[in-house]
Amino acid sequence: MKSELNSMEKNGVWKLVTSPQGWKPIGCKWVFKTKGNSKGQVNRYKARLVAKGFTQKEGIDYNETFSPVSTKDSLRIIMALVAKFDLHLHQMDVKTAFLNGDLEEEIYMMQP
Repeated sequence: MKSELNSMEKNGVWKLVTSPQGWKPIGCKWVFKTKGNSKGQVNRYKARLVAKGFTQKEGIDYNETFSPVSTKDSLRIIMALVAKFDLHLHQMDVKTAFLNGDLEEEIYMMQP
């Protein structure tokens, strides 16, 4: 939990403020997960703080949603091109990538 909060602070995800009158802050909750090794043993515990976005109402609290992820078809096309042209493929993971997006609107969330 400490690591998650540190990442959010480092990335400037939020600042503590009083929500303006008329704004209903979104709730939040912790989601816990264990990571295992190849032998099935737990080698790491993860915690992620998530907003309870399901409490928002379309047209009132938001107008549209978007998640920038690739589809299975995109992956298949890339793999086919790599094979056809005998290319090398590299992969990477960006830790806390979801914290790097920019929001155009203000969102108020209750602190954990």
